[in-house]
Amino acid sequence: MYKKILEHLNEAVLLFDRQLKLTYINTAGEILFADSARHLLGNSAMELFKTIDSEQRLDLEQCLRMDEPLVDRELTLDIMNQSITVNFSATPVINDDQVTEVIVELQQLDRHLRISKEEQLIAQQTTVRMLVRGLAHEIKNPLGGLRGAAQLLDLELDDPELKEYTQIIIAESDRLQGLMDKMLGPNKLPNKALLNIHEVVERVRQLVLIEANGKLSVIQDYDPSIPDVFADKNQLIQAVLNIVRNAVQAMEGSGILTLKTRVCRQMTIGRKRNKLTARIDIIDNGPGIDKEMMSKVFYPMITGRASGTGLGLSIAQSLINQHDGMIECDSQPGRTVFSIYLPLENHHE
Repeated sequence: MYKKILEHLNEAVLLFDRQLKLTYINTAGEILFADSARHLLGNSAMELFKTIDSEQRLDLEQCLRMDEPLVDRELTLDIMNQSITVNFSATPVINDDQVTEVIVELQQLDRHLRISKEEQLIAQQTTVRMLVRGLAHEIKNPLGGLRGAAQLLDLELDDPELKEYTQIIIAESDRLQGLMDKMLGPNKLPNKALLNIHEVVERVRQLVLIEANGKLSVIQDYDPSIPDVFADKNQLIQAVLNIVRNAVQAMEGSGILTLKTRVCRQMTIGRKRNKLTARIDIIDNGPGIDKEMMSKVFYPMITGRASGTGLGLSIAQSLINQHDGMIECDSQPGRTVFSIYLPLENHHE
C-alpha cells in the first residue's frame, strides 16, 4: 500500500541500503532522472548525485551510522548531465534498533519556479494581446476613412505635384493597414493534421539558407524518434521562420545557427501536464539579448533593431499558443536559445 502512495507523489523518493545503493525509486524519481527504475536500481548515491562531494557523502554515511537526518535546501545537483535545484532531505530508517536504510526526498524547485514563470508570462501575453487588438481595431476604422478621403481628393486634383501628396497618404495608409493586420495576429483557426516536425524545421532551414547567400552555417541536431505532432503546418513554418529570421538578423546575416529537436517527458505547460512534448531549439551565436529586453521580448512593437517592427516574435508566440504550446528564451553573449514546446497528445481537438 505504501508503494502505491509513493507512486502518486510529486516529489522524488529514493531508498538506499547501508551501502548507499539504490533499492527503490518512485515514478516522480524516474521522471526527475529521465530513466527507468530498472536502469537506476543498484546505482550508488555518488553515481546518481554527481555534484555531491565527499563531505556530503560522509553526511549520508553519518545518517546511517549516527541515525541523524540530513536536510539541505536549494541544493544544486547535476543529475544525468542536467543541473537542477532541489530541496534535499535524507531520513534514516530503523529496523531492530539499527539503521538499515536511508530515504532521500528530492523536491525540484526550478520546476515550480518555471511553472510560475510560465503562468505569469501567459497572463501578461494574453493581456497585452487583448489591448493591442483593441487598439488596432480602433486605429483601422479612421485609417480606412482617411485612405478613402485621400482617394476622392486624388480624383478631384489635376496638379501632378498635389496628386503626389495624396499618393503618399494612400501608400502610408496601406502600410499602416498592413501593420495593424500584423498586430492583430493570426485570424484563422489552425488547420491541424498529423505531421513530422522535421518537415517544418527543414523547410525553414532551406528558406533561410537561400536568404543568407552562403554566409550562414546551419547545424542540424535532430531526434528522428519524435512522434508526429498534431498541428497546422503553415502556421508552424511561420512561427519557426519568424524566430530563425530574428536570430539571423541578430547575427547580422552571418554566424552559426543550430536547429535542434528533442522529446521532453512529463512537461507542464501552463497548468497542463503533458506526457510527451516536442521541443525545437533555435540556437545562435550572436551577441545575445539585453537583460532589459528579456522580459519584453515577446511583446509586440518591442525590438532592439532600428529597422524592426517588433512583431515577429509576438506573432510566433501567438501561433504556438494556438497549438497549446509555449516559447521560452534564454540568452547570454554568444548563445541565445529560443525553445518551442508543442504537446504531442492533443490529437482529438
